[in-house]
Amino acid sequence: MTDPAANPKRRLFLSIAINSTGSAGKSWAWPGTDWTRFNRFDHYLRSAQLAHEGRFDIVFVSDHPALQRDNTSRPLHSFDPTVLFTAIAARVPDIGFLLTASSSYNSPYNLARRLATLDNISDGRVIWNVVSSFNPDIAANFSAAPLPPRDERYRRADEFVEVVKKLWLSWDTPAGDRPQDKVWNETTARKIDHHGEFFDVTGPLNVPIGPQKHPVISQAGASDAGIDLAAKHADIVYASLFNKQAAFSYKAQLSERAVAHGRDPDGIRLMPGLVVVLGETREEAYRKHEALHGEGGEDSLVKDFFKRAALSDVAGLDPDQPIDPAVFDYTQDQTRPVGFSRSFAELTAAESLTPRQLVRRVDGGHRLAIGTPREVADTILDWWRSGAADGFNIHIPVLPDGIAEFNRTVIPLLQAAGAVPTEYDGSTIRQRLDLPDPV
Repeated sequence: MTDPAANPKRRLFLSIAINSTGSAGKSWAWPGTDWTRFNRFDHYLRSAQLAHEGRFDIVFVSDHPALQRDNTSRPLHSFDPTVLFTAIAARVPDIGFLLTASSSYNSPYNLARRLATLDNISDGRVIWNVVSSFNPDIAANFSAAPLPPRDERYRRADEFVEVVKKLWLSWDTPAGDRPQDKVWNETTARKIDHHGEFFDVTGPLNVPIGPQKHPVISQAGASDAGIDLAAKHADIVYASLFNKQAAFSYKAQLSERAVAHGRDPDGIRLMPGLVVVLGETREEAYRKHEALHGEGGEDSLVKDFFKRAALSDVAGLDPDQPIDPAVFDYTQDQTRPVGFSRSFAELTAAESLTPRQLVRRVDGGHRLAIGTPREVADTILDWWRSGAADGFNIHIPVLPDGIAEFNRTVIPLLQAAGAVPTEYDGSTIRQRLDLPDPV
């Protein structure tokens, strides 16, 4: 397999999640931090500034327009990502902004217009993370209608993205000599005249084409319908992948479907989630990991894992006996995300792991890199060099200080390996990720 490091254009790409107070549920109560920071703009601004100092390519904010039911954990979603990133874009240069917006609870024209506006304002730094929304609590905040079934949500998402992409490319960028009379005409500002199962949209958009043609698109689906949606539309795919075997399998499936949709798979960047817990020694990192999830100690860590994993049957599980992969059985039409369930099933089928071992491999539905900065850098480089991933979406347990720690200890090792640059390259996020222009 070709070493990506041999291609100077295909470096390692890094994004970082800056939701709430951190990826750990108890991060709101971490010693030395202000528990209210999830509700303060300066907290998110500082997180983005630190990400910029570390030369991350992207800051990522997921979204879930409903207050979560677990009030013992940090509220993972609060501020609207589009509004939040608009404010941050005015203060933080270079870095890309990946924001989540639902195709189930938005209208294509309004969302296309908001994102195109932000993309112009930020000089081409917007990435739209497409989600179809799976939580009935979200549906209840928009109407009395129940959450549509998965198949319908994904059909709507596919058509939604098609409409948005047509709108983004419907009014040519003003350029060249000043027109004699008309600022635009039917050849430069074109109706899209879309009429489909879910939407009827005339167009054109009243925001011209932006500096990167249109925003980059990301998706994180792992169900059959989700992978197909990603293969058809996404430039970046975020995924829950726990081992390299699963990553290669997922990448092959994604590539096969991309080709079926007439796309070059080389134009898709696979960036799995990676939770990072650092210590000067591995034992120190283990103790920090335990403290992040409750009362401390490994038994408490295992108990907390089972509580958060929402497994089908945990009664009688022995923490020191290998887990039966059947515990993680899933269906394509289940309510909760298929990706997390699928990844647990794949990992425990490939490796004989006890719960005690599993909790040191996985955290919050993503692969866990726990140990010294050298150990964390090595696992990142190993996946990248093998071609299992193009980059990673880094999840830091406690924000914003954990970003500063990652910058200080891990980033220099990645830069010394030639994997990531010391300065920003490319004027738009599309150029920085070496992505093709949309047609």
